[in-house]
Amino acid sequence: MSPIRVGLLGIGTVGSGTYNVLQRNQEEIRRRAGRGIEITMVADLDVARAKAAVGAGVQVVDDARKVVTSPDVDIVIELIGGYGIAKQLVLEAIEAGKHVVTANKALLAVHGTEIFAAAHRKGVMVAFEAAVAGGIPIIKALREGLTANSIQWIAGIINGTTNFILSEMRDKGLDFDVVLKEAQRLGYAEADPTFDIEGVDAGHKVTLMSAIAFGIPVQFDKAYVEGITGLAAQDIRYAEQLGYRIKLLGITKRAANGIELRVHPSLVPAKRLIANVEGAMNAVVVQGDAVGTTLYYGKGAGSEPTASAVIADLVDIARLHTADPEHRVPHLAFQPDAMSDLPVVPMSDVVTSYYLRLKVADEAGVLAKVTGILAAAGISIDAVLQREADEVGGEGSTHTDLIILTHDCQEAKMNNALAQMQALPTVLAPITRIRKEELA
Repeated sequence: MSPIRVGLLGIGTVGSGTYNVLQRNQEEIRRRAGRGIEITMVADLDVARAKAAVGAGVQVVDDARKVVTSPDVDIVIELIGGYGIAKQLVLEAIEAGKHVVTANKALLAVHGTEIFAAAHRKGVMVAFEAAVAGGIPIIKALREGLTANSIQWIAGIINGTTNFILSEMRDKGLDFDVVLKEAQRLGYAEADPTFDIEGVDAGHKVTLMSAIAFGIPVQFDKAYVEGITGLAAQDIRYAEQLGYRIKLLGITKRAANGIELRVHPSLVPAKRLIANVEGAMNAVVVQGDAVGTTLYYGKGAGSEPTASAVIADLVDIARLHTADPEHRVPHLAFQPDAMSDLPVVPMSDVVTSYYLRLKVADEAGVLAKVTGILAAAGISIDAVLQREADEVGGEGSTHTDLIILTHDCQEAKMNNALAQMQALPTVLAPITRIRKEELA
């Protein structure tokens, strides 16, 4: 068969990696796909850089629409990112009858329902393995490998920047702001790291996994998203002393009243494999009713790891290019007319356990007042750790840290109890609350 022709929108880090891996492994890829796969056209605003990256054999243009509308392009790879022009180009490519491969998790988490519906109408594929966890084939695992299972829950370290920061805070005992600057210096964090450190990037990714796992529409607007900016070095240290490590997790879970969809820092037992994922690595744990617990681990970003996922999507499309659309694996694993209307559970209704750190006056009766509030709210205590005043503020200190681990309770009850505790005159600073996930 003649090679399938690919147009590439954007040849930055991932785009150049995709081109290089495709060139290097072209014979292996051809043997797997049943036909050659060739990048024949590239669009990039920096034409000179793009030409230097791909050589003379590839047409380079500065207008992405020339790629999208070209009759000589079968598949469009979108690596521009963002919600704006990328959305327009993807929809135009679909309308032109072209398959699309994208690494754009933000676009799909926000506009995926519209994009997948358009692709279904036109009988083309939108493949997005590279949008979640870089080189880890978690999308294929959920869509195909675990298709026999009723998925119970997914928990993932799916942002390498925040995992690097938390690992450094734990290893070196440094505060968040110090480690963030070091992460930026080393290239692990962007100059504007907001999407990473505030949990938005992880929220986009877990939204996509949730849709595939439970057959619900993508609905990022209903996800609860909390980042790591409020964590302090002492929280990392106290968690360690209690047998836990703090990780930013993307969590989606089947509950009695719907589907939980949330991102936040979590205390994870140190004995869990995912608690030992360090640096910029990613890991996703999936619990299925038949298979039990499975773990997927690897590089969540980078030029060639992400290119690995992009090219896997190209191979899938090459294999299925001429197949009847009705017999392809659906975009979100479930048939489009069999999607579920299960609601996303409001965060206030989520039930979990908690780590609380209170900076309190070092005087008699403080612990009794705090525990009394929790008891009145129906929240039972699992463990209490009270630091000596001189351990916290030095000899002669008038304050101390009170650490409380609770059993499971509803988030709304905890919010109410926190408000009451915060109002106590002996509570001297904003209370730190971190959710605890046993992942058992």
